[in-house]
Order: sequence, then C-alpha cells, then structure tokens
Amino acid sequence: MNSMSEHFGWVEIVFTAVVALGFGIYQLWSINREIAKDKEAAKRQEPKDER
Repeated sequence: MNSMSEHFGWVEIVFTAVVALGFGIYQLWSINREIAKDKEAAKRQEPKDER
C-alpha cells in the first residue's frame, strides 16, 4: 500500500487537469456553436434590397 500512496499526488494532479481541460473544451465548443447560431440568425434577418 505504501508504494501506491506515493502516486496519489500525481493521480490528483492528472484528474484535476483532465476535469479542467474538459470543462474548457466544452465551453469553447459551446461558445463557437452559439456564435454560429447568431451568424445564421443575422443572415436570415438582413433586410433585402427592394429596388
């Protein structure tokens, strides 16, 4: 058990990093998706030239 407890620090660091990176990647994906939706909505609402 003693040899396993020497690695708990690294396990905690890796787990925390994976959670943080996963959350950051999710946020980036979510924001990019919202930007794409906003651009599409802006295209649909552009006034057409009626000459």
